Amino acid sequence: MDLDLRKLRYFVAVAEHQHFGRAAEELYIAQPVLSRQIRAFEQELGCILLVRTTRSVELTAAGKQLYEEAQGILASVASAVRRVHDTDRGVQRLVVAFSPGLHVADAIRAFTSRHPDVETDVVPAPWWQQDAPLRTSRAQVGYLRRQFNETGLHVIPIGHEPRVACMPAAHPLACRQDLTSAELDGQRLLDSPKRRTSSLEEKFELIASGHGIALIPLGVARSYSRPDLVHLPVTDAPEVETCLAVAADRREKLLRDFLQTATATLRQT
Repeated sequence: MDLDLRKLRYFVAVAEHQHFGRAAEELYIAQPVLSRQIRAFEQELGCILLVRTTRSVELTAAGKQLYEEAQGILASVASAVRRVHDTDRGVQRLVVAFSPGLHVADAIRAFTSRHPDVETDVVPAPWWQQDAPLRTSRAQVGYLRRQFNETGLHVIPIGHEPRVACMPAAHPLACRQDLTSAELDGQRLLDSPKRRTSSLEEKFELIASGHGIALIPLGVARSYSRPDLVHLPVTDAPEVETCLAVAADRREKLLRDFLQTATATLRQT
């Protein structure tokens, strides 16, 4: 079957608001029209996406899966349209994906000083599927942390980043200066694949609520600092490797130039 992108966007709006009225307002259409479009979409797919109540909307298992897939689909379509427009205007553009807490600005500035005619953009890489922007062609290169699916990618090691233990400020271990892995034995660890959260914000909210401790890269801890959480160095935890990643079949000179500049710049910083 052909996937109707308009109905997919309608579904995403309902999924994000969990309410037909608010979604309809965002989309500038009447609520009955939106309801009919979603029902038609479910009939086309042959599965129920939403459980409707008088006050709210909940995603079914199929709906949750489609919502997750829709992020990549819509981003890929938007990127394709932008590339078409760039080609029509004769614009050269480089898009860099970055993992949470990793800073690629120095590399972009160094590259821009050598290629002032190239437009550069950045997009976030989902922490649970960092390679997604490269797979959907939303980005040409990624500044990422291992581990991720490296199939079909060329990966350039950059450096290493320590892990810290993130826990509630009221936790008995929170008064320590640092920890060892042995001291975390018996603690409930909130890390994938045991419980994958949809965002880092959700993960930190669960930690603050007492659902467990998480080992996270230091850069993530610094980027998501909050007063009800503490981050303690784990002296013997394996460090996380940072790297640049690009599709192995990409050979454009512009991309090679960025990789060379970014590798030198990021390894220094």
